[in-house]
Amino acid sequence: MKRRGRIALLSGALLLGTGLVTPVADTPVVSADTEVQKPAISGMISHEELTRKLEQIERISQGEVSVEVAGYSNHGREIYKATVGTGDKVVLIESEIHGNEKVGTKALLNIIKELGTSNKPEIRQLREELTIVAMPMVNPDATELNRRGNEMTWEEVVEDFPQLEGVSPTWNYYTYQNQYWDYSSNPGFDVNRDFNPDLDYVPQADDFPGQSSEPGWFITPEAQTIRDVYKGLQEEFGKVDVFVDLHHQGEYVIDGTDDPVTFSLSGVFVPDPSSPEGEKYSEYADTYDVEFSKQLNVAIYNAMQEMGNSPIGNISLYPQDLDLPGTALGSFALNGSGAVLFEVTGQTQSYGQKKLGQLTKAVERGLHGILNGVATGDVYELDADKYDDIPLTDR
Repeated sequence: MKRRGRIALLSGALLLGTGLVTPVADTPVVSADTEVQKPAISGMISHEELTRKLEQIERISQGEVSVEVAGYSNHGREIYKATVGTGDKVVLIESEIHGNEKVGTKALLNIIKELGTSNKPEIRQLREELTIVAMPMVNPDATELNRRGNEMTWEEVVEDFPQLEGVSPTWNYYTYQNQYWDYSSNPGFDVNRDFNPDLDYVPQADDFPGQSSEPGWFITPEAQTIRDVYKGLQEEFGKVDVFVDLHHQGEYVIDGTDDPVTFSLSGVFVPDPSSPEGEKYSEYADTYDVEFSKQLNVAIYNAMQEMGNSPIGNISLYPQDLDLPGTALGSFALNGSGAVLFEVTGQTQSYGQKKLGQLTKAVERGLHGILNGVATGDVYELDADKYDDIPLTDR
């Protein structure tokens, strides 16, 4: 396992599209003397276990999987990237940017292991055609606390960026307390609002505190690490063809039915830069490719439908009227990547092991739909208009 120089500072479920600052699984904020009761996460992967599993995968893959430390969290925990394949089409997949959204990490580890150890013809083709970069558990401090936000104070941000002295903290800075999480005594940021389409952006005081429809700032080390991996792949390959972000959401049903959603998909996170609504992103009009994003989502949907009547059916479209340039998905889509959001039903603590196992398999199946489609080239032949035929989520 390769390790880069350690540069971190060492110290001691909101929906993607809402812009609220309280997670959907939270109850209203309560008084500071209320006892915090963290939800159980039995059977999910800790950061220590992630380290062991990645080391094991790298070892048994006999050179097919390369694991590196890409960076460090605010509290000095490793953020890993695992690379498999030698193709010129690049797929970057991340999980657990919100630390209480854990199914994606299990699924991603299973995918990496399979890609690195299987000699099936279809897996060999994936390795030959694709370079797959996996970043499981990109917000490990939040993982250890089983919460959405990272573990970082505004004062630490100002230490890193003195030009922000005296400005208001960002809108995505959590300082509340409720029955599950105590941000009041242990603040943190929603890392998935800390991205900027300008990958070289340096924080400027005039851009604070911002809002959900404006770009982020790269003030958290977790977002900086993901950005740096993305830029490194751009420099090496010219572009990152596909970016996939694995999340959780609340419990919903398919629009017009009582059928519970297994997971929701999306390829639209900002208004099209070539449209009047997206004029503020016009500088990205030549790189933004929403048609490809839609084709990728159709590939996932088709892969899931091939399973027929199963407990992991009922795939829906996430809300489409989004303007979220501060998310990794929004920023990287503007930079030319086909973008895919997975929103698995429920928060991790909502289900038992059987249900979590089914959801993990659903994510694996969907990821295979993407990888197979890109490797074979079939995804480029899909009708992007079929994206709009995916049923909506009833919210």
